[in-house]
Amino acid sequence: MKFSKILKIVFLFLVITFCKPVFSQENTVVSGGDLSGSGGNMSYSIGQAIYTTSSGSTGTLSQGVQQPYEIYSTVGIDEFKGITLGMSIFPNPVVDLLVLKIENGLTENLSFNLYDEAGKIIENRIITTSETTISMSQYMRAVYFLKVISNDNELKTFRIVKN
Repeated sequence: MKFSKILKIVFLFLVITFCKPVFSQENTVVSGGDLSGSGGNMSYSIGQAIYTTSSGSTGTLSQGVQQPYEIYSTVGIDEFKGITLGMSIFPNPVVDLLVLKIENGLTENLSFNLYDEAGKIIENRIITTSETTISMSQYMRAVYFLKVISNDNELKTFRIVKN
């Protein structure tokens, strides 16, 4: 009888000791680097969640732990079943020049928007040839999205990794 009471106390002690919530911090970053300019130096990482934001006359800085970004791929829109437009991009990951190839050569009313991870349009252009070259050299190492558009309708979205 006494043994079962001791066993219950030990079991209760173990439950109280080891069943507390465990808090930890996970930091999975995709990329990062160091920047320097006339205003100073900064280290950054991509893949961190924002918890504070600082604004100034030259821009906004979001700092914190875990800035999430959503990766998605749009294959096409079902409304445009009559469109047989084959598209590809290469190379991906890209270092300097990205090529968007329209395989059937129909470029009428086509354009593209290049978005950063925050969803901000950083470049948009009308597509005039079957192979369009996009310079990526001025952009930081990150993930970008290239949306091909026809008459204000999104046809395809590509996920681009800039190294």
